[in-house]
Amino acid sequence: MIQSPSDGFCLVDAAHTAPTRLPCRAGIGLKSEYFREVISEQPDIGFFEVHAENYMVAGGAFHHYLEIIRSRYPLSIHGVGLSIGGQAPLDEEHLSRLAILLNRYQPEAFSEHLAWSSHGGTYLNDLLPLPYTAFSLSQVCEQIDRVQERLGRPMLLENPATYVQYTASTMTESEFINQVIRRTGCGLLLDVNNVHVSSVNHGGDAREYILGLPLDAVGEIHLAGFAEEVDTKGAPLLIDNHGAPIAKVVWELYAFTLGLTGPKPTLIERDNDIPELRVLLSEAQQADAITRRLFPALPSATEPEKASV
Repeated sequence: MIQSPSDGFCLVDAAHTAPTRLPCRAGIGLKSEYFREVISEQPDIGFFEVHAENYMVAGGAFHHYLEIIRSRYPLSIHGVGLSIGGQAPLDEEHLSRLAILLNRYQPEAFSEHLAWSSHGGTYLNDLLPLPYTAFSLSQVCEQIDRVQERLGRPMLLENPATYVQYTASTMTESEFINQVIRRTGCGLLLDVNNVHVSSVNHGGDAREYILGLPLDAVGEIHLAGFAEEVDTKGAPLLIDNHGAPIAKVVWELYAFTLGLTGPKPTLIERDNDIPELRVLLSEAQQADAITRRLFPALPSATEPEKASV
């Protein structure tokens, strides 16, 4: 893995071309609460990420502000509604709206989840786990192939946060992800918080999980906070709620991950209990500081990366 000193964008070796042109810096999720402040203050941030489903309309205030911000910053678009892990065929109308959106903004990266969220024509508004079987593998690969064909670009697939496991599974999650990426050529969005959450919930080892992933395919990393509860047996249960600061253990796991992957575009996620913009900018600075500590030879940016659209 190398860093391009001229433009700050992440490149990977010839073994796998991770589908991203985001800078190797930290970014944050762009919320409507931040629109005016971002435009007026132009904070020093690597990129912004938005949820695709919030922009699947022709016009309106969201598009007005995003067009301005997009002209100044790299952009990642993150989908939550394709239901790639579902048994039903993809919703082609949804996929077409997504294609229109990506064509409009030409983001540096597009990603979706290894999960399902619809069944029998009903949208469940959640990201649900799937069994890791040969049958599921074939279905997921077919869905990803269709998405990449329709969008005309490779995508990143995000590892899930899970709270249950299927007895029908015949492979581990990391084995499943390896097979998906090998067969489809998609990249990996490695959510480090999800790794920690799932590992605690299922009694696994987070570092062993990461070591088992196809790390050459990582195109973006996500960091977020979680909630702590207990299950019916009194055991710890972590919930990926994106509503808290990033925990120390997740920061440590992030540093471990970067030591294996090299510098990566890193998103700070916060979807609940939205704080002031300065709070997320501070967490983004913390992520950038970890990268600089691990890779002191990298050039340090002093201005936002400018998008070319």
